[in-house]
Amino acid sequence: MREDGVSRFRRGYGALGGRESARDGGADASDASTTRRRWARRRAGARFGVVAVAATVALAVAGCQPGGGTPGASGPGTTAAPGGSTPSTSGAPTPAPPTLTGTTTPATTAPAVTGSPSLSPPPAQATSPTVIAPPPPRPPAASSGKKGISIWNFGGLEKALKDVGASWYYNWAASPGNVPAPSGTQFVPMIWGAKSVTADNLRRAAASGDTILGFNEPDLGSQANMTVEAALELWPQLQATGKRLGSPAVAFGGADQGSWLDRFMTGAQQRGHRVDFVVLHWYGSDFNPTRATDQLRRYLQAVYDRYHLPIWLTEYALMDFAGGTAKAPSKDQQAEFVTASTTMLESLPFLSRYSWFSLPATSDAPTGLYDEQGTPNAAGLAYRRAGSTS
Repeated sequence: MREDGVSRFRRGYGALGGRESARDGGADASDASTTRRRWARRRAGARFGVVAVAATVALAVAGCQPGGGTPGASGPGTTAAPGGSTPSTSGAPTPAPPTLTGTTTPATTAPAVTGSPSLSPPPAQATSPTVIAPPPPRPPAASSGKKGISIWNFGGLEKALKDVGASWYYNWAASPGNVPAPSGTQFVPMIWGAKSVTADNLRRAAASGDTILGFNEPDLGSQANMTVEAALELWPQLQATGKRLGSPAVAFGGADQGSWLDRFMTGAQQRGHRVDFVVLHWYGSDFNPTRATDQLRRYLQAVYDRYHLPIWLTEYALMDFAGGTAKAPSKDQQAEFVTASTTMLESLPFLSRYSWFSLPATSDAPTGLYDEQGTPNAAGLAYRRAGSTS
């Protein structure tokens, strides 16, 4: 879905404006981020703005607590999908003052005083005020290695990318741009479409790591929009980088005979092209977390049974594009699906990596995880825990 970042709502909102920058090949990470925002803004931004009212009321109530205490930090982004109450604010709770243990120094006995005893009581000992240290910052989640995330530029990017605990990330571009990635978090480049196949982009992608993702949703007119023949003609240039190559990421039909992916994989085999793993996108319209997780599992299994190659699931979420208007589940449903689906994905031996769509929970990304302040919503908290090894 990508290059504009939100292009995933594409089906419900029509062609996405702004993808052109990444499609034209010279797009850097910031260009891809800008287009991504345009995508979602067209499709779902207006539907989710009403949540801002609830957030404003919540802050007002918090500020009126007895004692005039400072209201807590804001909760999930106000643009998250409608439905359900605003989840509680994340963050480490303030710990109780520690109980001191160890050997107690025995009291010493003062020597006897000779002469007239003093009639004045001993002076009271000064008591130092109790100081409670602030809670330590919450450590980032430790990932199993499968969990990744798709990103574009937004206010909370640096904080959210560190907090979510992903082992890898991508931005639909050939290089990471100026993103301050946390230590140990790998950037994976992408060659987005036909016009992205340039010497400069291939050089930047090759310099960014040991793996390159192929074309983005070539089976959709609003995305890379490529014929199978065109993709096969360009593939040797990606192969010449010497890097591991992921197939073009199709939007749907990956397991179907005669589908775009099936024809590409057949043509690649006939021409001797190398494809090291299959890349897929998946969006579920059944908002029951248990059923949706099973549907996703069966789709992945069917694709693996057809190609017998490792699979990367680089975009997925619950979002119904039927009827011309994108519909999102409740916050609780999305969070429950995050937990159920990531547990399933971690257990699949042929599923090498997965990435939720997307890190930003801005007005143009109702399936996102973190708001503009870098605070996770309910789904963000669930994804933060996913694949945790700590």
